[in-house]
Amino acid sequence: MEQTKHLILNTKTTELKEIYISDTASGLEQEVVQSTANDLPWIQVAPDAPYFVTDEGENWTPIGQNDAITWPDFANAFRRKDLKQVEGHLAWLASHGVTCLRFMLEYAQTENRYFERPTGTFSPNMVRLWDNLFELCGKYKIRILLTPVDTFWMWIRWKHHPYNKQNGGPCSHRSQWLLCANTRKAIKNRLTFVTERWGGSGVLFAWDLWNEIHPAHANNRTEVFHSFIKEVSEHLRETEMRLHGRSHPQTVSLYGPVLDENPEVADAIFRHPNLDFASTHFYDAATINNPKDTLWSAIVTGRLVREALEHLNKSRPFFDSEHGPIHAFKDRKKTLPEPFDDEYFRHMQWAHFASGGAGGGMRWPNRHPHTLTHGMRCAQKSLAAFTSLIDWKRFKRKNLNYEVQTNSTAVTVFACADQEQAVVWVLRTDTVRKREGKLNPAARPLEVGLKVPGMEKGKYLFTIWNTAEGKTILQEEAQNLVSGSLSVVIPAVVTDVALAIRKIG
Repeated sequence: MEQTKHLILNTKTTELKEIYISDTASGLEQEVVQSTANDLPWIQVAPDAPYFVTDEGENWTPIGQNDAITWPDFANAFRRKDLKQVEGHLAWLASHGVTCLRFMLEYAQTENRYFERPTGTFSPNMVRLWDNLFELCGKYKIRILLTPVDTFWMWIRWKHHPYNKQNGGPCSHRSQWLLCANTRKAIKNRLTFVTERWGGSGVLFAWDLWNEIHPAHANNRTEVFHSFIKEVSEHLRETEMRLHGRSHPQTVSLYGPVLDENPEVADAIFRHPNLDFASTHFYDAATINNPKDTLWSAIVTGRLVREALEHLNKSRPFFDSEHGPIHAFKDRKKTLPEPFDDEYFRHMQWAHFASGGAGGGMRWPNRHPHTLTHGMRCAQKSLAAFTSLIDWKRFKRKNLNYEVQTNSTAVTVFACADQEQAVVWVLRTDTVRKREGKLNPAARPLEVGLKVPGMEKGKYLFTIWNTAEGKTILQEEAQNLVSGSLSVVIPAVVTDVALAIRKIG
């Protein structure tokens, strides 16, 4: 296959970079200058809180889900089959409060979406696709959490992948991905290309340097995680500093159950000095993977967030960047009934958020078709509206799921707070309909009293929020006269309610 040399112009530094992109019969535009027409402020970790802000100092919360360039909502971006449809979808997402999408740069379930083929030669159709996605996401103020390799399908279909040595690639076996020096070089080269072409844009929220890092990727060793992360992270950060004068936040994601068998990897995932925030994937076998009701997946989500925060430096954000009914969908070939799935989604979202996670977590659809439902989009819109009630850039949250006192045994409380702000979500536990697995929306309302520890005296604004309808139920100001504790009564809990508490004046 012939190759054509192209010059990539970095608009921030005016530096020209020579790269090679394979030619195709349809040709490739000769002008490949990075577009900044729809550029956005960059996202960074808040200086004084474990959440995110723009570089202009505005609060920003990642609300979104996993998507893929082969799934229905974005498949038409390939070869520009129907960009109007893709743009319409992004406009619709933005209208529902979505701020972030997690994408893999390539999706290796088939052989026609490889980003490189062969290694080091970048597919023109894929480059065009990402040119268009960055441009359109910028237009609708939706950012991208980008991970360079689809490790799931890359593992399963390794014999086809361009990185396989048998296909002219650098790696002799999939168990050597993290160990092989030539594979690390290829990964760094891929990241260099991406940040040279699109990294100057604020559309790029952050890098997930490696999707679901796993001992199997390193011949069942875990001690190499540190060196792999350090090498890739430092290369990318140095490249971005040279090109853009600053760098995007970095994380490395982990399949959550790996922690149970390899607790030592927590040091690399949660505390690695090169990473800016932490992300894991919530796949609990007994509940989340194959839910029987919408209650216990939420309770387990709250527990998993609390456990994650216990591993972290207090100033480092955390969120779950994958979850969903993977066993039900993939192994049992079952798509959850939409009303059930909508409630399961909403409950997990609020459990994650109120427990101290940044945003509501990022669902892997695990549905047929492989998209989120309209009910899930309404849940995201509700959460997005609620986020304006807290000043995240100064919220030094601590998980209080077990510390908040309540007068009722019929609820579970999910909460995080500092001395001046709190987020609380109250979930009824006594009204699950066993046949449906959902909460009873016609249950008799329950008055719930709460006592949130650690909060100062002063005047507070209390907002009680209907999570299903995305609107305020009650908002009022009141004085807290007791130092170190704050009491509040929620007059009527039917299924669940959220509460935002913020000191004013």
